Amino acid sequence: MPVISTQKDAEQLTLTVVTEHAATPERVWQLWEDPRQLERWWGPPTWPSTVDSFEFAPGGNVSSHMTGPDGSTAGEWWEFISIEPHHTLSFDNGFAHDDGSRNLELPVTRCTVTIEAAGALTRMTTVSVVSSPADFDSVMEMGMDEGMTEAMGQIDGVLAS
Repeated sequence: MPVISTQKDAEQLTLTVVTEHAATPERVWQLWEDPRQLERWWGPPTWPSTVDSFEFAPGGNVSSHMTGPDGSTAGEWWEFISIEPHHTLSFDNGFAHDDGSRNLELPVTRCTVTIEAAGALTRMTTVSVVSSPADFDSVMEMGMDEGMTEAMGQIDGVLAS
């Protein structure tokens, strides 16, 4: 499994997931810039993701949904804040209503991803930050830590294909 650590920090309101992969930083970067690769690992295995629209550019938006084992769906949205190719990206991520509009009654997460060479491997560090202790408790109760760990556990399979 590529996940080497998952750290919850209630004081800093962060969830940090670190993975390592036997691939170049450029190859790991493709996991983010290609929506077909992204949807193969973004959702946990029991809640796979489908990317409905994708604009990989600062200010660009992503619309997607995850489908549960019972066929129910959970929509989400992203808005890219910054992109530095092959090194880092940052985006806001939240839940969406059934019509695809942003559900701002639920927590919004700022996610920052850093990709860097680590010897013969590539290390990817993903830091997710919420804005309040209540939001932190909410996303942890929803299983964000387990979901991210399971989702990122699928990355090596995507890299191998």
